[in-house]
Amino acid sequence: MCGRYAASRSAEELATCFGIEKWDAEETLAADWNVAPTKQVYAVLDRPEKDSGDPRPVRQLRKLIWGLVPAWAKSPEMGVKMINARAETVHEKPAYRRPFVARRCLLPADGYYEWVTGKGELQLEQEGRRKRPRKQPYFVFPDGSRGGSPYGSPDTGAVMAMAGLYEFWRDKTLPDDHPLAWRVTCSVITTEAETAPLANADEIAEGGPRSLADIHPRMPLMLPPERWDAWLDPGRTDRDELRELLAPPPEGLMRAHPVSTDVSNVRNNGPELVKELPAPEEQTLF
Repeated sequence: MCGRYAASRSAEELATCFGIEKWDAEETLAADWNVAPTKQVYAVLDRPEKDSGDPRPVRQLRKLIWGLVPAWAKSPEMGVKMINARAETVHEKPAYRRPFVARRCLLPADGYYEWVTGKGELQLEQEGRRKRPRKQPYFVFPDGSRGGSPYGSPDTGAVMAMAGLYEFWRDKTLPDDHPLAWRVTCSVITTEAETAPLANADEIAEGGPRSLADIHPRMPLMLPPERWDAWLDPGRTDRDELRELLAPPPEGLMRAHPVSTDVSNVRNNGPELVKELPAPEEQTLF
């Protein structure tokens, strides 16, 4: 699952990283270290320029709303439940099968957050002795020293290009010329979490997670640079060929470390949220 992530790179940085040909300065987003569903996020997509008369796909950096609203949905509220699409079934689910063929994107991130239930906490919850188990948030991010992106470093980490889908939804309560008549939304594709050791497994304190699977059974699907062009190409419409692009990335490219439980509150934001703690905290999620 991916329900929260960090995205601090500027539009200029992302333009360099992804070879962006077109982006609107008016669509600039501020750095966000606590991206949550329904927020606006950057997306990289290949699409002909509107009203240009040129059918050639142009690589664009666009602002989308996280939480895909299917074109047939009666209300945009459905998007809150559609933040993730499973790689194993994305080609056949009614909400995703059309954008899977025609509207694919990359969602740039510094990394994502996931919460680990403390030892014994789940059992206490199951026994009814604790209503809400204590959970420790971890920040998971690409190791900039081991590839995965042409932009990044061992200190800052690499840009994480999450596979995504986007869709257009028409708000029929608004006139055609209204600026909000069309809502463009997106979803992050997830896959089974890696069981191989994390790139920094030897640095994690005893008892901490050694792999992504120890943190959560699902993870966002990070696409390596060699798959970006094929994934974004709107001319590729064969479902079987597209599914081949959803193969998990090489193992051992991700790092993880414990971070403050402040990230659990979506109102908190700032670079301190991704800062590594010397040891896990002992606080509740909320």
